[in-house]
Amino acid sequence: MYVPIDIRTNFDLEKNLNTTDKWIRDRTGICERRIAKVDESSSTMAVRAGEQALESANISPRQVDLIIVCTSTPDILFPATACFVQKGIGAINAAAYDISAVCSGFVFGLSIAEQYIKSGRYCHILVIGSETNSRIVDWSDRSTCILFGDGAGAMLLKRSESDDSRGLLSTHIYSDGEKSELITVPGGIGKTSVSHEAINNGEYFIKMSGNATFKVAVKRMVEVSREALDFNKLTIDDVDLVVPHQANQRIISATVEKLGIPSGKVFMNIEKYGNTSAASIPIAIHEAKKDKLVIPGCLTLLPVAGAGFTWGAALIRW
Repeated sequence: MYVPIDIRTNFDLEKNLNTTDKWIRDRTGICERRIAKVDESSSTMAVRAGEQALESANISPRQVDLIIVCTSTPDILFPATACFVQKGIGAINAAAYDISAVCSGFVFGLSIAEQYIKSGRYCHILVIGSETNSRIVDWSDRSTCILFGDGAGAMLLKRSESDDSRGLLSTHIYSDGEKSELITVPGGIGKTSVSHEAINNGEYFIKMSGNATFKVAVKRMVEVSREALDFNKLTIDDVDLVVPHQANQRIISATVEKLGIPSGKVFMNIEKYGNTSAASIPIAIHEAKKDKLVIPGCLTLLPVAGAGFTWGAALIRW
């Protein structure tokens, strides 16, 4: 994982917004978030996280077959941010491309990697979630700017013939375009074109319907978590650790309560980083591993939900 060193606390936000640290913490669980420096971007953070993943796995960049960067904040419109990452880490033999499923992006990326690996097409796939959300939030909008932060997390997937009871057991992903208006950045290229009017109207900032998003996110994450367990003939009691998308403490709490999962089995770090969108799951996994919560044999459930509307879940046995 990689997060910028610059921290923006709730007390910092108090200076320019009609809000308080207590108000933000009570409603979101967030105390602070990381903000990228001028010379940082989704690609530079992804490179840092990707290099760590390769070093941890003792894999050379030249062995990487595919790089999938999950991001809704690409460096530029094109080429893909993944191509900059490929260059940065020296993965000269890899294909590289981006996917955009916003907060659900990392599990969608895992699902794509799962298919390539199980088909035998590729052996080493680097999946990276990286977001520079601070560049697309309106820092005068209390309803959205308090939620988001920047960062990157990476995971290397390797094909193994030895033990199919461990590793990425399954992924389950869904979308519902009928609810695409719940979370959106209205400005675009093909739809609105880039114009001074659109920029001045704030169309390139995140817009969100908070209450409606909460209800849909909880419902869908509960459903897909149960589906993932049923698919693998497992139960809630088999789960050792839940590492959910770090969107909002209330969403996480409501989801695990409906699933009947004890709070002691749930990993949260939202208080330090806020919502880092596609980066939140891999960042959380890295920290859970450091805390020795992710250990060999640990069954981990990864539920996500995000704009699109998208949602999904993955099950990993380490």
